[in-house]
Order: sequence, then C-alpha cells, then structure tokens
Amino acid sequence: MTRPVTGLLYGAAAGAAGTTALNTVGYLDMAWRARPASGTPRATVEKLSQAMHLPIPGHGAEKENRVAGLAALTGIAAGIGLGALLGLVRAEGWRPSRLIAYATAGFGARLGTDAPMTLLKVTDPRTWSAKDRIADIVPHLAYGVVTAAVLERLDP
Repeated sequence: MTRPVTGLLYGAAAGAAGTTALNTVGYLDMAWRARPASGTPRATVEKLSQAMHLPIPGHGAEKENRVAGLAALTGIAAGIGLGALLGLVRAEGWRPSRLIAYATAGFGARLGTDAPMTLLKVTDPRTWSAKDRIADIVPHLAYGVVTAAVLERLDP
C-alpha cells in the first residue's frame, strides 16, 4: 500500500479509538453528574438539513429518531475523519512531540465539532459556564491523547 493510503487507514483507526474515548468520557460525565445528553448535535443536524435543503424524512418520533441517529453519526464521522487527516499528515512526515500531537488532535476535534454548531448559531461558546467548558474540553482531550497515541503506535 502506498504511504498516504496507509496513513489514512492508520489515522481512521486511531480516530475511531479516539472517538470511543471521547464518547466514553462524555457518557461517564453524564452518569457521574446525572446530566442530560446535549441537544446541540441534534439541533446541528436539523440546521444543516435546512441549510442544505435536504429534508430529513418522517414525522414526529420517526423523524426525531433519524435526527438522533444522524447526530451520533456526524460525531463518529468527524472523529474518524480527523484521525484520517492526522494519519495522512503523519504519513507525509509530520512528527511533532507527543504533547503537540495530543493538543493538535484534541483541539482539532473540538474545533471540528464546536465550530459548525457555532457557525450555525446552535450554540455560542462565549456564553458557556466553566462547567460547560470543562464538560466540552475534557472529552476532546481524551480524544486527542488516544488518537495521537494509537496513531504513533500504529505508525512508529
């Protein structure tokens, strides 16, 4: 396999592992603090659907279930996609320190999820409380550490 393709595949696998870590930390936080799931991913899917003129089929619970499924899938796609991008960049020779790799992956994941929600006016991070910020940052840091570590291990 050519180096870029291998990098993409290694990165996608690392991104999948990082996404699992992000989701695990998020769900542990929900269980620990008894907080509800965020509605922003679903609202983002609905706004994207409107902006792209691609209606989500169904009515009532049927449509809500589709939106919930699409919301989860967009998070998975973002995590795997960012991992693939990081793998490609690594295949092209980028070898930062571990700390920089962790921070780049974590910040990239946060930017990749929070930026669309902000641009679509689903949320405004400037209005978030300290607890909200921590609840957002910690899972993305988990993503960054796991994704970068797996990628490094797969492609030493």
